Amino acid sequence: MAVQRMDNVGIVVEDLDAAVAFFVELGMELEGRAQVEGRVADQCTGLEGVRCDIAMVRTPDGHSRLELAKYRSPAAIDAGPRNRPHNILGTHRVMFAVDDIEDTVARLRPHGAELVGEIARFEDSYLLCYVRGPEGIIVGLAEQLR
Repeated sequence: MAVQRMDNVGIVVEDLDAAVAFFVELGMELEGRAQVEGRVADQCTGLEGVRCDIAMVRTPDGHSRLELAKYRSPAAIDAGPRNRPHNILGTHRVMFAVDDIEDTVARLRPHGAELVGEIARFEDSYLLCYVRGPEGIIVGLAEQLR
């Protein structure tokens, strides 16, 4: 099986502090905050000059996480009204941990998957990429290196 677990769901927000406060109030726990930028971020997202602030929040059982991101560069694109109906198509991305990232990408291609950027290596820890699948949904894949 290629998928090991769902790692996290990413949500781009305009006000990071307000989003963190909301999810903490809901009962999630703040794992930490960081700034993401550089070559790996550019490769993985298919964007240039990525600089964003992130906050990771997790469910109390530790099994599920949300990555909340505020883009500093390039600026976030407004996708329209924020009060869109629940059944609007699309999402930012859902991330999955996989056994073999290249094999997984190859198996997804016949189903319409296309790399958004490139497969990027994060130090000696992970191979990462985003693929655009059906309906434009972005799925992140992460292979932990042994």
